[in-house]
Amino acid sequence: MTNSKTVLVSEEALSRFIASALQHEGLPAGDAKIVGELMAQADAQGSDGHGVIRLPQYIRRIRAGGINVRPNIHIATERAAMAVIDGDNGMGHLVVSRAVEVAVEKARVAGVAWVGTRASNHAGPASLYARMPMAHDMIGLYFAVGNANHLPPWGGMDMLLSTNPIAAGIPADKEPPVVLDMATTVAAYGKVKAKAKQGEQMPEGWMIDRQGKPLTDPLRAEEGFLLPIGGYKGYGLALMVGLLAGTLQGAAMGKEVVDFNHDDVTPTNTGQAILVIDLAAFGDAKMFKHSVDVLVRDIKSSARLPGVEQIWLPGEQSHQRRADAAAHGIPISAVLFAELGELAKGLAIEKLSQVTNQ
Repeated sequence: MTNSKTVLVSEEALSRFIASALQHEGLPAGDAKIVGELMAQADAQGSDGHGVIRLPQYIRRIRAGGINVRPNIHIATERAAMAVIDGDNGMGHLVVSRAVEVAVEKARVAGVAWVGTRASNHAGPASLYARMPMAHDMIGLYFAVGNANHLPPWGGMDMLLSTNPIAAGIPADKEPPVVLDMATTVAAYGKVKAKAKQGEQMPEGWMIDRQGKPLTDPLRAEEGFLLPIGGYKGYGLALMVGLLAGTLQGAAMGKEVVDFNHDDVTPTNTGQAILVIDLAAFGDAKMFKHSVDVLVRDIKSSARLPGVEQIWLPGEQSHQRRADAAAHGIPISAVLFAELGELAKGLAIEKLSQVTNQ
């Protein structure tokens, strides 16, 4: 649960700390609260490459003018079952949350709805948004263009594609929901950043250098590139996701993608898309969720290979991490905790507190 290299914090305290920092930088209180809650949820489910670790970077971009703290997030164009949200260069968490709201509203009427974004920004882990429609007995399918290119075309060396994640949230009845969240690369770049922050090496297979040799030192990540899942198939999938989440909405793709790790000034024009499916449009929602339960139990109880203790469903481990975080606190690295302490001091806000009843 924790060790000498980690510190436990409550999700509520983490959310409040993030919101306080962002409000200090000019976000309205309500917007800062939404972003804080979503970033803390990322850490709670184990997506630590997209949680509070990103806060200093967001603040840096805000101060440099790379993010609009008071955007006019609005519908640029729409029809019955679709819309494009113009984020006005606002925080991505706010833009995509609005896109999900619109998609849910439209899916209630049309049965399905596709809502894409442009002029958005980094929004954290994809599963946050694929999960949102489940509260309405709906399925969420989420696609996004990553905020820096770390993937060349298959066989090439020019960085023209990003991690371009996909997520799907399928509600169940008694069982935990089935939630897939995956980059189209073997590892998301946020995981590389997390390894660097923790002083750990990357496993072989995440990255290779420009000579095609394994690259395991995250501090040397810029000397190589991420590998796609499934070889050339992953490259093709990354391309398709980018076309759907970026190009279709008029957002950045290919050479237009801004590396927000190194450029704090240029608007990223990030593109995301959410497809929402209303279960009621296809039949009885309760019956569908019961059928998901049956399938989940069949998979969980199916025969296992020697040495395999448990068969996992997509999202099951994140679900357990959320429960553990609620009961005991969220583990974050001691190094990051110290950095956040210095950040709080510089902003003259209350420091992030630890969970004391360990």
